[in-house]
Amino acid sequence: MDKFNSRETIANTTFWSTFFNTTKDGKRIFSYRMKRWILVISIHLLFFLSFFIDLQVLEGTLNGSRFLGFHMIDIYTNLQVIVATHHIPVNMIIGSSTILVVYLLVGGRSYCSWVCPYGIISEIGEKINNALVKKKIIKKRDFDHRVRYIFWVAFLLMSAFSGYLVFETFNVVGILSRMIVYGWSLAFLWVVAVFLIETFYSRRAWCTYVCPIGTTYGMIGKASALRIEWNDNCDHCMVCHDVCFENQVLEITKAKYDKQREEKNITKEYITGADCTLCGRCVDVCHEDALNFDFRLKSLV
Repeated sequence: MDKFNSRETIANTTFWSTFFNTTKDGKRIFSYRMKRWILVISIHLLFFLSFFIDLQVLEGTLNGSRFLGFHMIDIYTNLQVIVATHHIPVNMIIGSSTILVVYLLVGGRSYCSWVCPYGIISEIGEKINNALVKKKIIKKRDFDHRVRYIFWVAFLLMSAFSGYLVFETFNVVGILSRMIVYGWSLAFLWVVAVFLIETFYSRRAWCTYVCPIGTTYGMIGKASALRIEWNDNCDHCMVCHDVCFENQVLEITKAKYDKQREEKNITKEYITGADCTLCGRCVDVCHEDALNFDFRLKSLV
């Protein structure tokens, strides 16, 4: 993408061009999408190799793993276990605490963009969905993103009353993670079904409206140190809104807030919405460099 010479919206950009950016001096560099894909693939390659050749670097799956001896347990998985068994397993609490500390530093829903394997598949479906909407083959369907909190509570209640980790039956992230490590299973057909829903019905529906894992990390993300920072170079072109599938978090980029900022002499603000996945897509397309990653605790380091 050459954001300094063209407005790189979803509609006018090819999918593969989004893996590279052109700098002001004409150099080609990896975009944040490319960096994310490399990291996601690398993480799951380590999962696979640790099981297949006993590499013992990153063992397990995304539900529960061990990285160089440090135990890590997915927080929502832990919550399901607690409500299903009515018991608080100390070892799982320790594992979830490790995860909590990590995502308090690097941003809660960064899990969705930088770790989750379904995120890659969902981005492919998103591109196809956008193309179909543009050609008016299907309609654009958006719903209230807050419905995800209903699913978050509902799956925990089902676990509490059934004594079973109900969500794991439908968890496309867990299904993919286990399939990568241990091999194919028929559960993958559910992943395909979700992908088809996102492609032909509603853009990134699983990530936006259903997945309680992302919702959990979003709650952590409100307090996390790594954030996207907005500055007043912004010309309110709204391209960042076009490429963001959680664009409600970019509300502060709208021109209607300029007067308030001028009165308070505000030239920089953090995007603190819980739904921000820190994917960097808004940074990749901002031709004014008005959006960048920033570590809120850097003054203490």
